[in-house]
Amino acid sequence: MEHIQIVEIEDPVYEETYTAHIQKNGATWIGWVPEVSEVSCEENTQEELLQTLVEKLHETLVTVDEAWEKQFEKDVKAGHLDDLRKEALEDLRAGKCIDL
Repeated sequence: MEHIQIVEIEDPVYEETYTAHIQKNGATWIGWVPEVSEVSCEENTQEELLQTLVEKLHETLVTVDEAWEKQFEKDVKAGHLDDLRKEALEDLRAGKCIDL
């Protein structure tokens, strides 16, 4: 295997930049994104690898985002955020908030 190269890739929708690690492995290229452990793949060319990494990164980010939204809705319905809501309303009434 050759030396690991570090390449920045960007998710165009979330507008976040991530660090991809790519490496020539015999006749193919392997790559992964350490910040998002679910993202790794193997392709025949470096260009294909980078494109697949971007696609898999986006798919994973969407999946994580959707799971977070579902959990948030569940927590709201279960009343897990009621204390935070109460505290925020008290701060608002006490003038501790500023308009952004």
